[in-house]
Amino acid sequence: MGGFFAAALKTECVFDLFFGTDYHSHLGTRRAGLVVYGKDGFNRSIHNIESTPFRSKFEHEIASMSGNLGIGCISDYEPQPLIVRSHHGTYAISTVGKINNIDQLSETVTKRTGTHFLEMSGGSINATELTASLINQKDNIIEGIQYAQEVIDGSITILLMTPQGIYCARDKMGRTPLVIGKKEDGFCASFESFAYLNLEYHDYKELGPGEICIMTPESVTTLAAPGKKMKICTFLWVYYGYPSSRYEGVSVEEMRNKCGEYLARRDGMTRDDIDTVAGVPDSGTAHAIGYANESGVPFSRPFIKYTPTWPRSFMPTIQSRRDLIARMKLVPVHELIENRRLLLIDDSIVRGTQLRETSDFLYQSGAKEVHVRPACPPILFGCKYINFSRSTSEMELIARRIINKEEGVDVERSVLEDYANPDSDRYHRMLEDIRAQLGFTSLRYNRLDDMIASIGIDREKLCTYCWDGRE
Repeated sequence: MGGFFAAALKTECVFDLFFGTDYHSHLGTRRAGLVVYGKDGFNRSIHNIESTPFRSKFEHEIASMSGNLGIGCISDYEPQPLIVRSHHGTYAISTVGKINNIDQLSETVTKRTGTHFLEMSGGSINATELTASLINQKDNIIEGIQYAQEVIDGSITILLMTPQGIYCARDKMGRTPLVIGKKEDGFCASFESFAYLNLEYHDYKELGPGEICIMTPESVTTLAAPGKKMKICTFLWVYYGYPSSRYEGVSVEEMRNKCGEYLARRDGMTRDDIDTVAGVPDSGTAHAIGYANESGVPFSRPFIKYTPTWPRSFMPTIQSRRDLIARMKLVPVHELIENRRLLLIDDSIVRGTQLRETSDFLYQSGAKEVHVRPACPPILFGCKYINFSRSTSEMELIARRIINKEEGVDVERSVLEDYANPDSDRYHRMLEDIRAQLGFTSLRYNRLDDMIASIGIDREKLCTYCWDGRE
């Protein structure tokens, strides 16, 4: 997905920018970049971070960077921030989101203006470059941002830095967050709300859907009011968000605890059925703690994630390498596995590969039973908005593979809706097929209504597309 951070201070901003951006390293997989603006103009650095942490790449360069305005990003795919020269003047831009109609938009811009785009190594156009080209179609930056957000199919949240200040624009449907922090020396803008706390900022405001502000060292001024309709990504709480973050005032860690509690109430497993509850490190841990507290079954850590020298499991672009690294990072504690009936909670099941290997690993380490409880419902649709479960095909999703095997290739929407219904016969047959294929003792997913209840905000404000196909 990616994340970003910006600072506008009365004094030097590079220290805050460096650490604020670094706090988003859990969100991106491939590229990172920093841009500052000071007396010498714009100064930018971009690096590949697929196998090296952000800090290692940038810690030596920041000594030569200076400025009081800056934006930084951890990117899921494209190199950014970019520096753009246009009729708006020179500016730096960074984005988070997903553009589904990138080919159509790039063709329109090219025919209209003759602009050309630099193709990335993956064969596609840089989405941030395209966003800048769309902004440049209008007479001023505010109209340009609104135009880009209107014509983009998907979502786009934008930081745009000029010598006068930093424009902060949340996606028109608020699918991703954007928060402002304040301290005596100025302001910051951040995807993750926790990223500025240790830098002595305090919460100032959270931008609403489609809201555009300009941030300077002296003030944050709203230039376009927020819209009334919001569809923030529910997966931010379930999986993507860092435990100490909050979105729309709801704590990630607290939500995951409640999510586990709802799972336990619905499930009804007791100490007569299982010996211990465990979470797949790291995002399954808080869900498992909630389940254990509610059920009265002890929580334990039957395997430990070895992280000092390994990159995150989904960093490599090749799936087989990701699976290998994920497996090598889990170190068993045999005394907590042998002859135990384990209930294992993960944030989700996407392709199923890693969780199948995890359960095999537990059986091989002596587990008597492995019961699996994903913290969210079966994923039936590939994400259209923030690149979660970005796949070559929806057939990479294990639930869709099971459905297509049963129903054929062209599955009607009403049939998919029936599979999404946890009270339908189709749903229960699908779960049994997934359980058998992955080798679990038992499998029960969290229900969508329980998961939404654990967040505690209006369902109409949440994006649940990947589970129920509702846009």
